[in-house]
Amino acid sequence: MIQTTFPDRGVMAELMAKMLWEIGAVHFSADKPYKFASGLMSPVYIDCRKLISYPRIRSAIMDFAAATVMREAGFEKFDCIAGGETAGIPFAAFLAERLGLPMIYVRKAPKGHGRNAQIEGHMPEGARVLVIEDLTTAGGSMFKFIDAIRAAGATVDHGIALFFYDIFPEAYERFSNGQVKLHHIATWRNVLAAAREGKLFDDNTLSEVEAFLDAPLAWSGRNGGVSEIAL
Repeated sequence: MIQTTFPDRGVMAELMAKMLWEIGAVHFSADKPYKFASGLMSPVYIDCRKLISYPRIRSAIMDFAAATVMREAGFEKFDCIAGGETAGIPFAAFLAERLGLPMIYVRKAPKGHGRNAQIEGHMPEGARVLVIEDLTTAGGSMFKFIDAIRAAGATVDHGIALFFYDIFPEAYERFSNGQVKLHHIATWRNVLAAAREGKLFDDNTLSEVEAFLDAPLAWSGRNGGVSEIAL
């Protein structure tokens, strides 16, 4: 069912952050940072895929996603919802159901056999497509899917990430240059605020996480990781 009364954006962000903590999707570790494939060292890690295993939380967050899209983009702006392989696929299905729209999904690359398809499902020529991902760091993976959809003759002016890192300036540049409006529900700042409110970690850990969010590449460099990165 499509909701027409929208919760406050700040309330949605706060609630999603608390939900992520509740299901163990968020991890802070300043003493033993996480190393990403890019070489970035980080005191924070998030696994939004866990949301699919918690129906009540999942349902609330998809209500938030639908409300965010309708309030910020409009009610009749899209012809279908696209999920990127693999994490975006279930959320595209959930959101398409909420909005009463068809769904497609996009492979990272053509599958290499059969029809060699990269886009699965029915996408009419000129369709207005909303791309959804579980999270985005700086938009690189989302634009792989956006570019494939555009190359197939459809239009993409909007994308939504349930969780947005919101710490890399390159993300804003990428979405601006790509002419895509990015919508999101929660960010690392919301997660940090929930950790502080719930006294989930000691002050030193929380301070280190905040230092990372303020200057992630500098923090990474100080902790044995790269200090420059192509995001």
